[in-house]
Amino acid sequence: MTPEDEALVDRFLDMMAAEAGASKHTLAAYRNDLGRAGEGVSGSLGMASADDLSGLGAQWAELAPSTVARRSAALRRFYAFLVDDGLRQDDPSEALPRPRFERPLPRILEEEEISRMFQAAEDRAASGEPVALRNLALLELLYGSGLRATELVSLPRGAMRPGQPFLIVRGKGSKERLVPISTRADAAVRKWLEIAPGGVLWLFPSGKSHISRVRLFQIVRAMAADAGIAPDRVSPHVLRHAFATHLLSGGADLRVLQSLLGHADIATTQIYTHVDSARLVELVNTRHPLATRGRSA
Repeated sequence: MTPEDEALVDRFLDMMAAEAGASKHTLAAYRNDLGRAGEGVSGSLGMASADDLSGLGAQWAELAPSTVARRSAALRRFYAFLVDDGLRQDDPSEALPRPRFERPLPRILEEEEISRMFQAAEDRAASGEPVALRNLALLELLYGSGLRATELVSLPRGAMRPGQPFLIVRGKGSKERLVPISTRADAAVRKWLEIAPGGVLWLFPSGKSHISRVRLFQIVRAMAADAGIAPDRVSPHVLRHAFATHLLSGGADLRVLQSLLGHADIATTQIYTHVDSARLVELVNTRHPLATRGRSA
């Protein structure tokens, strides 16, 4: 990018941080996508015309549809900012490619598999071993509250307060939301706190900080293996998906689920209606008595 473009991108990212509360990771992703887009535009990215942008579709033909969609979205927001701030008069983003792609359904676990994970975790925790008590608390919060991995590992030590059946979680974009805590999760965390290291800031400490997302991933996979479940089928995010899908199957309202998960757009939450429908179709095809009957000639 030209120095002028870099200055415009810096102003745009300052706005995203101040007004949209974008995280450092989000800002870095925007900078990268805008930089890559700028490589395909001759001249200035900030002053590019619709004709300049129309050629990006062909240049991005070999990229994954999700990558094209993400870069196009970054450019649309960038040009909207330039227009809003009076830095240009027109918005050329209509010329950007709009890929169509099917959003993949999230992987989930059956309720019976979740029960096996809890049984194995509870059996280990019965020994009173600190690591086992910590792991059970992690599992209870992942599946019982649907926390994201980053939200869970970064919980402060005082996140759970006596008589308060919920957590205040800081999620994506530094937005806060209330997350209910089940009686089971509360009991598991209390037992963990009885023997957890003192004098630390984090609920799940490790060294001078908290356990990492990578370490949480490893812990969850080991717990799956203990329950006789293929480790490559399980991750913290799969447990979050299971939380959402099983709640929806139990009759939870979609708007309530959106709030619990911290989704900014209900369209993100609606993916779970497709998951539930897909599971129902599979159930009919495999368990209905007619599924095993041959067709008559």
